[in-house]
Amino acid sequence: MNRTALALASLLALAACGSDHTEGVSTATVAEPAAAAAPAAEPTAAAPAARETLQIDRASSSVGFTGAKITATHDGSFSDFAGTIDLNPADVTASAVRITVQMASLSIEPAQLSTHLLTPDFFDAPQFPTATFESTAVRAGGEGQVGGQPATHTVTGNLTMRGTTRAVSFPAIVSVEPTGVRAQSEFTINRRDFGIVYPGMPDDLIRDEVVIRFDVRAPRSAS
Repeated sequence: MNRTALALASLLALAACGSDHTEGVSTATVAEPAAAAAPAAEPTAAAPAARETLQIDRASSSVGFTGAKITATHDGSFSDFAGTIDLNPADVTASAVRITVQMASLSIEPAQLSTHLLTPDFFDAPQFPTATFESTAVRAGGEGQVGGQPATHTVTGNLTMRGTTRAVSFPAIVSVEPTGVRAQSEFTINRRDFGIVYPGMPDDLIRDEVVIRFDVRAPRSAS
């Protein structure tokens, strides 16, 4: 056997002896060197969808609540509020909503109840004139219903009322159309979590659970 053949045989034998140690280990793929060529053009990434900052339309939106005591239930609403929806039209879960409510714009019957709710017993509007909500996450899918319809999303965010901020999560129906965005929700909070602890009359105690209800719409600019 000449020297070249002997060297080749030795290399094959060494490869066979070493194969036991690499069983089950992924082998990296190494491409053969290619002939020199002009650099290929980088693929063009798809342009991200333009984000839209939409103003909530107060005329077609509503923000309200329902409170109850042993003998009665009262539905209230606020006429003065403003906010934005930062819309990612390609991915609703990357969107956000912010809203500020002027507490003095409260409307509820009877009139004396409206006056009482604005005092330190409840909202203390002179010291805390606004309530705010700012979302921190929007997740597809939601448990529960809104207005008798299945929720489409779960919204999480910070609710601030009477100077106290709490993280809340609630089901919502979110719809995006070429002409606008609509977000609806109905959920319950415990008023005591926000420092509203007035008990009511001894024979007509106020319930701790308050239903928050909103239906906000924001028009989109015509393309």
